[in-house]
Amino acid sequence: MSAQAYPHYKRTGVDWPPEVPSTWEMRPVKRLSTLVYGDALPSDVRDETGEVPVYGSNGAFGKHSEANTSAPAILVGRKGSYGALNWSDVPSFAIDTVYYVDPPHSKCNLRWLYWAFHTANFGTLSQDTGVPGLSREAAYEVRLPYPSKSEQAAIAAFLDLETAKIDALVEEQKRLIELLKEKRQAVISHAVTKGLNPNVSLKDTGIEWLREAPEHWELVQLKRCLRSVDYGISDTLGPEGAVAILRMGNIQDGRIDLGDLKFVDAVDSALLLDRGDLLYNRTNSLDQIGKVGLYVPGDLQAVSFASYLVRLRTSPDCCPDFFAYALNTEGILGVARARAFVAIGQCNLNPSRYSEIVVAKPPLAEQIAIVEHLRRATSALDELRDQAEKSVTLLQERRLALISAAVTGKVDVRGLVDIEDAA
Repeated sequence: MSAQAYPHYKRTGVDWPPEVPSTWEMRPVKRLSTLVYGDALPSDVRDETGEVPVYGSNGAFGKHSEANTSAPAILVGRKGSYGALNWSDVPSFAIDTVYYVDPPHSKCNLRWLYWAFHTANFGTLSQDTGVPGLSREAAYEVRLPYPSKSEQAAIAAFLDLETAKIDALVEEQKRLIELLKEKRQAVISHAVTKGLNPNVSLKDTGIEWLREAPEHWELVQLKRCLRSVDYGISDTLGPEGAVAILRMGNIQDGRIDLGDLKFVDAVDSALLLDRGDLLYNRTNSLDQIGKVGLYVPGDLQAVSFASYLVRLRTSPDCCPDFFAYALNTEGILGVARARAFVAIGQCNLNPSRYSEIVVAKPPLAEQIAIVEHLRRATSALDELRDQAEKSVTLLQERRLALISAAVTGKVDVRGLVDIEDAA
């Protein structure tokens, strides 16, 4: 669909939007709707056998037998993901971390208001320094471009149609990303457990997750492949300092991500990282426990690591790159997760638990050959994934731009939809 601009515009006198169609007004949210507080719903009171969706600031997360909204309804995050927007076509239960707007509490086309709220930047309005949240008073003062009721209906219908197309393309790219991740994991897992020779003789390992491995490979506990194990520092970290400190969030896909760094002024030189050091995630949520990152020096002069990571240095007959691949396979990660202590959502692996994990160890020359093969194979998959992720970003930016253009009247969508049907 292509859209034209309105024939005439007028200045609004505010920074955003600087102008609107000449027949439109600028109205504060408080003149368009009432943001109603949700209600507390403790888990021991919630009736999970019900059919009513329960909404928090991150969206629907359960069921209940009673609703406190009519339908449809806009759900606006108040605490937590404040400013986040959700829509329910059926009566729902809004908990006390959200506001809701339903037909009895709206003075305009509710679906248009939902799209208009996307341009209100509610997520920037927190005035609470303790627990950040969206103040209703601040939200009420946000001014939105206000068209006629028929134009509201047209804008809502247009955006429903066009954003649905974009959302379908985004989901397609996200499915591709997941498939590429699965393919990458499968390629790595096969190489580090079966090797590169399809005709190699295999032996029964007696290990549930591994089952078979090349006959000439050793089956050893991880501790037999390490020359040292070191815990990081527990110093207070800051935004500046002479030494960058890596944390759990810096371990991504077997690599070290040098973004979002914290710093200290100095550390013991024995705890500075060298090329080939492996950082092992020993304390985290269950889905992150046991993940490993391979350190490759970048532009930073001095890099160390936090206490909840463990530095593993491999023995001379073990290639650290090979073990970075191997320890991040689902088989070994599954063993690590099964061995972890779990308490109140936090998991921990002590040395006796992760060091006794059995791994398949090829001869050093074969380890290096496998690493070279995997670098080539995964780089192609990673490039495809990067392209898909860029496509998602561009599509999401296009979606936001389209919403803004329609809501602010930069484009006239009235001729692109049937206004009577939309109304």
